[in-house]
Amino acid sequence: MKVLKFGGTSVGTSHSINQVIKIIKKQQTPCVVVISAVGGITNLLLETAIKAKYQDETFVETFSAIQEKHILILKELNIDTPTNKLFLKEQFSELKKLFDGVHLIEEFSNKTSDKILSYGELLSSFIVFNALKKDTEHVGYLNAQEVIVTESVYNKPEVLFEETNHNIKAYFKSNNHQITIVPGFISKSKKGEVTTLGRGGSDYSAAIFASALEASILEIWTDVSGMYTTNPKLVKQAKPIEELSYEEAMELSHFGAKVLYPPTIQPVLKNQIQIQIKNTFSPEEKGTLITKKTNFTHHVVRGISNIDHIALMTLEGPAMIGVSGFAKRIFEALHDVNVNIIVITQASSEHSICFAIDKNDINTAEVAINKQFAHEIFMGKVKPLIVESGLSIVAVVGDYMKNHQGISGTLFSTLGANNINIRAIAQGASEKNITVIIKDTDVKKALNALHERFFESNTKQLNVFITGVGNVGEKLIEQIKQQRSYLKKNLKLDVKIVGLSNSRKMVFKPKGIDLNDWASLFHYAEKSSIEGFFQKVVELNLRNSIFVDVTANEDVANIYEKYLKQSVAVVACSKIACSS
Repeated sequence: MKVLKFGGTSVGTSHSINQVIKIIKKQQTPCVVVISAVGGITNLLLETAIKAKYQDETFVETFSAIQEKHILILKELNIDTPTNKLFLKEQFSELKKLFDGVHLIEEFSNKTSDKILSYGELLSSFIVFNALKKDTEHVGYLNAQEVIVTESVYNKPEVLFEETNHNIKAYFKSNNHQITIVPGFISKSKKGEVTTLGRGGSDYSAAIFASALEASILEIWTDVSGMYTTNPKLVKQAKPIEELSYEEAMELSHFGAKVLYPPTIQPVLKNQIQIQIKNTFSPEEKGTLITKKTNFTHHVVRGISNIDHIALMTLEGPAMIGVSGFAKRIFEALHDVNVNIIVITQASSEHSICFAIDKNDINTAEVAINKQFAHEIFMGKVKPLIVESGLSIVAVVGDYMKNHQGISGTLFSTLGANNINIRAIAQGASEKNITVIIKDTDVKKALNALHERFFESNTKQLNVFITGVGNVGEKLIEQIKQQRSYLKKNLKLDVKIVGLSNSRKMVFKPKGIDLNDWASLFHYAEKSSIEGFFQKVVELNLRNSIFVDVTANEDVANIYEKYLKQSVAVVACSKIACSS
């Protein structure tokens, strides 16, 4: 038995659903196929409900968009039979009543949210089931709400595994379909009420089925070819990781690798069921295999991940030194208001303790902590909670980092060389993860710099900014053009000219200026200024930045100090700079 899960983009259009059906048909063994909502529909359902709650009458329009999208897919798949159209009509009629109810009472509770969001998976799985049934035998449909049982809590409740596993085994003992279609994400409480497993919960649903059925493998089909060495949207050199251990995958998924929902690994870990992450649109690519133990590679760091929009909260004061229970009180206060701590660290002096949370929880956490320590704050023994926002977490992950010398040093020196200030550091005793908290604005530069250092065969990218493109500057650009391939091959230096300026105009291309036709860019360039050029270099915030001055301008020479303070290297041929 295999379990396959297809994400929202995999079932986002009739074309992608046909691709999903091709993949399912190629399976040689019986399989359970878990289906997510049509891409974007969960967000639209949520948006519609929120509009209804706040009396925004356009909720009717977004509801219509949801309805039309499903009807169009049904028609394009040529399964718009009277029976199927009637089913959709009934489902949308029930859904519309829920939205009208939210609009009427101006309330959108977690219970109602679970009920409304469940329709996404119910509708998509119905469509895939009927598209598959059209020309495939032995296809069954199982509503996950019939077997997955949770606590009577809404919005990501605890799964009752004993009862759930019993239900799943009993169903498949009496049903022997070659293919069984199952809606992901949805479940029911022990009281029989609709619940959902949290955003990304279709992965979790698939893992629950895989564990209960002791499947040979769990395949997660998505729109990327596995888990990447880092975020490919921010680092174009990122590449899929062929193998990861369960622990590495958990660490990476927790710290922002959106390909895999973090709780997914827990159910399959017990039975050591392998997870394969594959690309629906490039099924021939290997993807990422997650297993108990991976073969050691020359990359000690296996991945670099990040979480954006973090707030760092610090509690400090002399009353904390040598007094037990302070951390316990912080945890209890945040637990009571349902705020999750992502990272926590404490100085050995015990004078302060800081923790990172989602920025959306700032107000809730601040009120809870200041209330918990109101007496100590009033007596001046503890300062009011210090809150810093606009931060992100970057984590380097790898099983073989343990006892491997120099990883932390390389991490810190790489960030330091690129003028990236670290606000907090955390490392577990397992040494499989080193976490740093930095400014949001530094994340792209940090990921690129670290990825270059740990994964790119020691090739270093230099981002060059040249001011002064007269005779000497022009010759320099020509030299760089001629030497680029040699420098990259023999000296492992990838030199990109990112910015150019003369006395009148300046041009910038973050991905690198085409040196075959750079002069023509000045015809459409923005007005130049010495300070404006500097500000743009700082704004781009690229790693390994070098400012080259090919002028004889005293004002340019006088601004070198500002570049150096931003960790931008300076190369000068100016007589003024060297002799004045």
